[in-house]
Amino acid sequence: MATSSNSSLSGSSVSSDGDEYQPPIWKSYLYQLQQEAPRPKRVVSPREVENRPKYYGREFHGMISREQADELLGGMEGAYLIRESQRQPGSYTLALRFGNQTLNYRLFYDGKHFVGEKRFESIHDLVTDGLITLYIESKAAEYISKMTTNPIYEQIGYATMLKEKVSKRLSRARHDSKKTALMNEENSSVEKITSLVRRAALKQNENCYNYEKAHNFKVHTFRGPHWCEYCANFMWGLIAQGVRCSDCGLNVHKQCSKFVPNDCQPDLKRIKKVFSCDLTTLVKAHNTQRPMVVDMCIREIESRGLKSEGLYRVSGFSEHIEDVKMAFDRDGDKADISATIYADINIIAGALKLYFRDLPIPLITYDAYAKCIEAAKLSKTDERLEMIHEALSSLPPAHYETLRYLMTHLKKVTLCEKDNFMNTENLGIVFGPTLMRPPEENTLTTLNDMRYQKLVVQLLIENEDILF
Repeated sequence: MATSSNSSLSGSSVSSDGDEYQPPIWKSYLYQLQQEAPRPKRVVSPREVENRPKYYGREFHGMISREQADELLGGMEGAYLIRESQRQPGSYTLALRFGNQTLNYRLFYDGKHFVGEKRFESIHDLVTDGLITLYIESKAAEYISKMTTNPIYEQIGYATMLKEKVSKRLSRARHDSKKTALMNEENSSVEKITSLVRRAALKQNENCYNYEKAHNFKVHTFRGPHWCEYCANFMWGLIAQGVRCSDCGLNVHKQCSKFVPNDCQPDLKRIKKVFSCDLTTLVKAHNTQRPMVVDMCIREIESRGLKSEGLYRVSGFSEHIEDVKMAFDRDGDKADISATIYADINIIAGALKLYFRDLPIPLITYDAYAKCIEAAKLSKTDERLEMIHEALSSLPPAHYETLRYLMTHLKKVTLCEKDNFMNTENLGIVFGPTLMRPPEENTLTTLNDMRYQKLVVQLLIENEDILF
């Protein structure tokens, strides 16, 4: 077994500026193996085959046996052809020569070619990727199995890069008052700085809200050589070589992604909108305690709308509510929702409700839903509150804090009941289905649970000082 080389093949530039992050030394062993992998050699049919599927070329040999295919491949490493199965006419097999034997794979086409999870534009790419994978796994199976045992992640990987890059940039930014105002004179907190520095400065900022967030990994095809930011090994293959976090951009092997800690720091460049964005992702991207929509709308409502009759029950114009949504998606915390733009406070209240309805994971999460409904069905108040408190303790911290803040606000709304005619029951009717919904969309379940949803919110408002 060859050992890992420490030579850098990443092509990453290392800045001469001592303040800049110095990238790790990538391990080149798997890259070298990919370069050594057999190249595909198409074995074409000497005759025109009738009824050849239009998505195959001259590598299609029609209905021939395994033995005939083996003979046609002639023992050449990387040689391949496609044949129609004799046992199952209408199904096709890729015959591929590797490791001094002929391998047969059931071949599929749905607009792209595939034999497993990966889908390819051409048979040539499928075979190329397959040969790379077969070669690397045959030469480095033990090495691959141990890739995750000594990761660079905590030492010189993403986590350290984040800490070092930020502390140094933040330090420089603090001395550059002309470019960026970082410190608030009253509370010495980090204020408006560039999105990159703001994202990375989270752990350095004393007012940082360290909500835990799992990475949002999705299979990704990398163009050009890429190395895993967890284990520092090469990500082999032609397509779908690994996964990328769609929130922060971390690139790792699929197998390494299982070991990456829940320390995603979302990048503002990757967060395209405010509404319909995961709540924890949004607050971490903006380094806020709660979503800015919640803070800004509640602040506006409390400043000029607490005594508005039918607050939260009366609907604002839907077009204007959509305008508010678009303003937040476009301008973030710079959105203008003042009375000069939206005189009707019901528009702001409607936008706040819409924000909660649009959350991909409800404020009262799916995991807490069943326990909350179960609690509402109990007859004894103490048991109800105890079970609801237990359900609240399972909420993600950002959800918990936002719910606490909202309930404190709704308690203030009820204190103006003589003017706005909104008591806890009325608010429960409005916010029950807005803040919580069953994990499985079932009309009957939703209808049956509505009265309990109302009761849960009612109990949260009435007992917000006890439950939070």
